Amino acid sequence: MPTAPEEHPPAEPCRVTLTGEGPLLLDGPVEVTLDDGTVARSDRFTVALCTCRRSRAYPWCDTSHRRRTKR
Repeated sequence: MPTAPEEHPPAEPCRVTLTGEGPLLLDGPVEVTLDDGTVARSDRFTVALCTCRRSRAYPWCDTSHRRRTKR
């Protein structure tokens, strides 16, 4: 007689927050597969992913998208 598949509690969905002109905010930890196949991982509780590709820490946002103004 076949056995019933193991029941697992439903997985929590990954929360992604869109920001106006900034990064994508994700609930961590996350793994990001880059164009070249390498995997970047962050164990932080909230992760900011760069969407403008100006970040020196790409794929993580370093706020390079902000306009710099002289004071």
